[in-house]
Amino acid sequence: MKDNVILTGFMGTGKTSLGKLLATKLGRPFVDIDKKIEAEQKLSIPKIFEQFGEEHFRALEKSAVKELSERRGLVIATGGGTIKDEENLRLLKSSGVLICLTTEPEEIFSRTARRGERPVLDGGGDERLATIKKLLAERKKFYDRADYQVDTTEWSPLQIIDDICRYLRQFRS
Repeated sequence: MKDNVILTGFMGTGKTSLGKLLATKLGRPFVDIDKKIEAEQKLSIPKIFEQFGEEHFRALEKSAVKELSERRGLVIATGGGTIKDEENLRLLKSSGVLICLTTEPEEIFSRTARRGERPVLDGGGDERLATIKKLLAERKKFYDRADYQVDTTEWSPLQIIDDICRYLRQFRS
């Protein structure tokens, strides 16, 4: 199997929850890039955005990607916008298998309903679904560069994990 398994995709697609399950199944450590940044900064992502802006957050994210890309044997969950940065995308792909989790926009809308936790979507009011669709369209070209894609809209977590594991088996030596 290639070294790291990296889960990417839009917010609300299940990167963290599925990443934890996948790491357990594979017997590997799990690292959520957003949680890593929050722990190191002792601030939540929304607070980092609020106090320092998105540019500062993206610099922290880039640093975390560099560090994690040098390690091996991890299951990594990226933030929803991590792979918009070309260098992040290159580093992640070079360190392992990049799997994109996808979900229908309406399901993302439902899964991300709590305000205050998703700074990129907050403040959208009735425009949240339109914002989700717009951001998905903007990020599609990055998500399409993943090695594999799994739609998490209808499947149970165990079905998704089984599908990912079937895909990963081809990388075993």
